[in-house]
Amino acid sequence: MRILLTGGTGYIGSAVLDALTGAGHEVVAVVRNARAAERVAARGATALEGDLTDAAWFAQALDGVDGAIHTAVPDEGAPEFNETVVDAAIRAFGHGGRRFVLTSGVWEYGSGADLDDDGPLDPPSLVAWRVPQEERLLASGVDAAIVAPGIVYGHGHGRGLVGLVTDAPRTESGALRLVGDGTQHWTFVHVDDLARLYLAVLEHDGTLGRVIGSDGSPTTVRELAESVADAAGVAPEPADATRERLGAAFADALLLDQDARGAKARSLGWIPEHTGVLDEVRATRAEAA
Repeated sequence: MRILLTGGTGYIGSAVLDALTGAGHEVVAVVRNARAAERVAARGATALEGDLTDAAWFAQALDGVDGAIHTAVPDEGAPEFNETVVDAAIRAFGHGGRRFVLTSGVWEYGSGADLDDDGPLDPPSLVAWRVPQEERLLASGVDAAIVAPGIVYGHGHGRGLVGLVTDAPRTESGALRLVGDGTQHWTFVHVDDLARLYLAVLEHDGTLGRVIGSDGSPTTVRELAESVADAAGVAPEPADATRERLGAAFADALLLDQDARGAKARSLGWIPEHTGVLDEVRATRAEAA
């Protein structure tokens, strides 16, 4: 199939690009400049320079493909950015027959054990804007699916939210400062496994709705910190102190206690090859030693 991909030079999007080309799909990667065009071309995609904030242009770009995956994340203005993308998807794909895969995140489910892909949503304020956009897309005529990844890791634990814990500031005694008391579970997924999940969701013939991407091994923040801590150990932090340090909206998302197993993803035949973030962190630490 001819698939349009946004975010093809990003952390997740570049892995998705590799998965798509590896499966024999023709990839049209939307880019913002010539340098990005060279990068996606080197990975086997056809570059298409354009502006995703222009809904008319993006809808026209979608007219020439068999399906699309949206992984692009702007530096700022994400709600408005995604609103435009959803508008274009409904305009171009509104009659069904072509799959549009939108990226979300597990935070929109709020705290809970064994989170259900199709269960209730309780997003913290940081990501609450996602829900009405997703509901509008799912209620339209678009053959839409929404991938909700856990915290993504892989190819260097210092990247992203894992590094927020493993490279956290230390107390005066040298203890690694936790996010809150550290008892909250975070749901994780390796970036390469996540890329294969996007592929499975794209190729699945049938209604999917939301699909959680989880390696099935939710891990506490304390366990993550202790995997790299030295003799000084780790130090719990009052929730209010975490909010002051990181900002209230961001901290409230990080303080969520989430256990998601990703049952729907596995029903598609998707089996993660990486089953735990701790192994990745320890291996990266050993390589750096």
